[in-house]
Amino acid sequence: MPSSISSSRRLTAADRPGIAQPVPERDIPNRPWLAMLLGALLLAVALTGAWEWYWRAFGAVPGFIDDDALWAQQRRRIDAGDGNATVLIGASRTLFDLQLPVWERLSGARPIQLALVGTSPLPVLEDLANDNAFTGRLLVGIAPDLFFSGYEYRGSAFSYWRKESPSQRVGKRLSMHLVEPWLASYDPDFALFTVLRRQSWPHRKDLREFTDVRKLSDTEADRNTHMWSKVAKDSVYRALCRFVWAQEFNAPPPTPEEAADNQKTLDEQITRAAAAVAKLRARGIPVIFVRDPSAGEYLAFENRVVPRAETWDQLLSKSGAPGVYFEDYPQLRSGYEIPEWSHMTQESAQRYTAALYDILERDFSPADGKRW
Repeated sequence: MPSSISSSRRLTAADRPGIAQPVPERDIPNRPWLAMLLGALLLAVALTGAWEWYWRAFGAVPGFIDDDALWAQQRRRIDAGDGNATVLIGASRTLFDLQLPVWERLSGARPIQLALVGTSPLPVLEDLANDNAFTGRLLVGIAPDLFFSGYEYRGSAFSYWRKESPSQRVGKRLSMHLVEPWLASYDPDFALFTVLRRQSWPHRKDLREFTDVRKLSDTEADRNTHMWSKVAKDSVYRALCRFVWAQEFNAPPPTPEEAADNQKTLDEQITRAAAAVAKLRARGIPVIFVRDPSAGEYLAFENRVVPRAETWDQLLSKSGAPGVYFEDYPQLRSGYEIPEWSHMTQESAQRYTAALYDILERDFSPADGKRW
């Protein structure tokens, strides 16, 4: 045997690239794993229970989360056979102040609620104008500071609806059955990191502190929404809600450049709305604009920054659509409780819905003879 072969060492796995190396066995310590697992589960249940107890004591009750997925469920109804329904779009006043059970009792049919908090309804208006599956009636709520500025706090709902995956649909359904109706603490306003962020942490002296909007409402499975009772009954919490709105009331006046940009945006919003209304009315769909009530410092702010003559009146003139402005009707102008200047209590919203519906039926009955 040649010496070159006899003297060579044997090849091992380490000498062969691509061959997995043996993994040494781990020495698993002897521990009471089952007891540790049970202990961890009990601790998690105890902490969750304590968190739940705290927020229930604070006044929270279980309800459905009004997220993009819940909005998408209602939007899909139009393309799934409910296209002849009355549809409500707008911002939070349309969402809080129009009560679906009252409307259903008066008209015999429950509307589809597509209003979004803090968001101009213009993108939804344009979408419905381009959707031939929609053949019903459309009420457009106008919150002047949102509609004419084009602000879209919840603009993500629209893109979510278009791109929602099957797993996201299933996840929301499971959440609605297994979690949301049972846990008051599941509300996003009570999430741990949200609570931590709003603590009084030190801030830079030159950094403006801004308090986010807090929980204002409770929501049902079909997005029928009403004001959270704590806003009306708890004076401290109500003052906090007013403070949040008032942060914008005393902003410095716009510069000439900013004023020009604001006017351009306002004109664009009205032009887009008029074009969408024209498409809808060409298909025989009744459209009506509604300016829901506000009060106190919020109303004063709106009258100063987005006055009626420059906004609402121009919208009706250029769109040709009818409108209901709350100050024009005694039955809408007074007698309602608006604790934080922008939204009604549940009891007031029920009465307001009935009063508004009577006006729509009396003065703006659809040409097709159908009820609003």
